[in-house]
Amino acid sequence: MTVFHVDDFIAGWIGGASSVVVGHPLDTVKTRLQAGKGYRNTLHCVLTIYKKENVTGFFKGLSFPLASITLYNSMVFGFFSNTQRLISKYRYGDGRHPCSMLDLTVASMLTGLVSVGVGAPVDLVKIRLQMQTQPVLAENFNLAGSGNGNGNVPMRSMGIQSQSLYRGPLHCISTVLQIEGLQGLYRGMGAMILRDVPGYTLYFIPYTLFCNWLNPDGNSSPNPCCIWLAGGLAGSISWVTATPADVVKSRLQADAMQQRKYKGILHCIVESYRTEGLHVFFRGATVNAVRGFPMCATMFLGYELSLQFFRSL
Repeated sequence: MTVFHVDDFIAGWIGGASSVVVGHPLDTVKTRLQAGKGYRNTLHCVLTIYKKENVTGFFKGLSFPLASITLYNSMVFGFFSNTQRLISKYRYGDGRHPCSMLDLTVASMLTGLVSVGVGAPVDLVKIRLQMQTQPVLAENFNLAGSGNGNGNVPMRSMGIQSQSLYRGPLHCISTVLQIEGLQGLYRGMGAMILRDVPGYTLYFIPYTLFCNWLNPDGNSSPNPCCIWLAGGLAGSISWVTATPADVVKSRLQADAMQQRKYKGILHCIVESYRTEGLHVFFRGATVNAVRGFPMCATMFLGYELSLQFFRSL
């Protein structure tokens, strides 16, 4: 029996594409709450985005996640499933042997660690595009000249349009590489590791437990309702518990070179706590819980149904 299966990657790609479309509007709200300023709560953030940017504001930066996060999820689900089979092959002599809780934990943590290599640049570009609004640029860049002799320069003289710094995903990547270097694309990677290693453990293990609980007859595949419910609950659990690390990651990645405020993970944590209190690390937790359910339910449902279809051919 072959341990490596390509169909897991293809099914992960399909599930990822469907989850991006479902989850992106609330992902934009989450990013604005965590890294932006001037939003009192989730509802105020939603209404502000709609008032200033219309419905299209919620889908800002969608094209890049749709192209990249689908590949990212393909890698995540493909790597996780194949790692499970590899562990079973070497521990029990059969890749089809059910994994123990320890096996699942190891596979989940390895998946979280490996995923950062692809996920960090993807998240950074997505967040930079989502945070791109005129008030943020005007406030953070502090380039508007006031004629007071303090060195401030009018934005037009710098060749930067006041409405947007990045024209799109590719322009964002090239700008980051030009100004910040390759390491700029991986800014926030440490915080992402702190988020994703435990995050994926609290993603795949609850999903497996819920599926087993909702489908006591392990000989048959879970029905779509069970998959949807288990995936949604697992997603909410994972995203809510990952919120503190996600806040730090979002702030570091939104922190562009021209307006850099944070020197690193620890400095970001200390400064955020000093200026905004402990509650700042749970900013966006409600959005994460609400967004995590439909997004991850769609992700797992698309993955499992695609996998069933491929293996029935």
